[in-house]
Amino acid sequence: MGTFHPNASDRLPPEVQTLVLLGPAEPGFWAHFTQSPEACDGQPNPMDRWSTRVIGKIAEQLGHDTQPLFPFGGKPFHPFYSWALRSGRAFAAPVHFLVHDTAGLHVSYRGALALTARLDIAPPNAASPCDGCAQKPCLTACPVQALGPINAGRPTGYNVDVCQTHLGTAEGQACMDGGCLARGACPVSQRYGRLAAQSSFHMRQFKK
Repeated sequence: MGTFHPNASDRLPPEVQTLVLLGPAEPGFWAHFTQSPEACDGQPNPMDRWSTRVIGKIAEQLGHDTQPLFPFGGKPFHPFYSWALRSGRAFAAPVHFLVHDTAGLHVSYRGALALTARLDIAPPNAASPCDGCAQKPCLTACPVQALGPINAGRPTGYNVDVCQTHLGTAEGQACMDGGCLARGACPVSQRYGRLAAQSSFHMRQFKK
């Protein structure tokens, strides 16, 4: 989902020369994940456990100079938001969520690989998809304005309590079944091929 050469501001050990951000490739990821042991064993946090196993195995195969990093698992939390921006392939959307050049607002970072090798990487040839989006439907898609009032064209904050309360009502069932309406309204998200079942899974995890 993006690669960059870290500097001192990225809160990584100085020996890390390349950071590779990993996320689901659509279409096809959901069918793969739902057949995994983690998705079928009934235990908590299946996606996080799947990510730990799979990305950990990739790091192991690459050798001892590769460290897997994750956006979950407790403190200290890694700054995946700022890492995504550093990759040049993700940007701050009008709703303040990350928007990716190919995944839109459905971008999901499951982990990263920190390499001591300095890989040759091409400069990202990406611009924020929001720049050419005249309608910006993400700003008005939330039925309860949980993203906060609009000030100078941007929401002023994300009210998690309002969002979660709405999900527990009959009116919130559409969000539970299909995922966040603001994320889904993004034209790039709609082209990415993520299934509604996957978005619903993430919404159920969030509501817990």
